[in-house]
Amino acid sequence: MSDPKDERRPAGELEASVMGALWAAGGPQTPGQVQLSLGAGLARTTVTTILSRLHEKGIVGRRREGRGFAYFPVQDAQGLTARRMHTELDRDADRETVLARFVAQLSADDERVLRDLLEPGD
Repeated sequence: MSDPKDERRPAGELEASVMGALWAAGGPQTPGQVQLSLGAGLARTTVTTILSRLHEKGIVGRRREGRGFAYFPVQDAQGLTARRMHTELDRDADRETVLARFVAQLSADDERVLRDLLEPGD
């Protein structure tokens, strides 16, 4: 049976916790292994549901292990953040305005990094 406090935590927070456990593990993990590493009182069924949703989104891969699956991240944390940024950008038809406002809100350090990435060799 699922712990009632599982449902009170935002889905994004649970997904982030599960992804953190997978990245820390360094190899494929079963839902039971992820549950143990989280130690947060999450039911195994909740962890399995989160892993299944992450798999449907293409964020984790899985391989057969016994009667179930072992899951692994398909990207590192930075790759996942970049993917989310692209997803948000794709949601707006006016990409130019979105990008302009994004750049306008960058810190001086982030702006320098972005310039260096866009103008290599200068």
